[in-house]
Amino acid sequence: MDKKGINEILDRLKSGELAEYYVTNEDFLEFRKVLVNREDFKHFRGIAQRGGNVIYEYYPEPRS
Repeated sequence: MDKKGINEILDRLKSGELAEYYVTNEDFLEFRKVLVNREDFKHFRGIAQRGGNVIYEYYPEPRS
């Protein structure tokens, strides 16, 4: 996964084109590095799965 591809996925989550996105343990650190640098970072929620995988969702209201 590269930075451009990750941003495209995050934009698709934000637009509602994707309801959720599954990130494997192997891609997690790179994905998170891009995510935390976004202005809308607090709108994304990661739900941890068994084995270190994460499902990300976008919410209209930012978390506190």
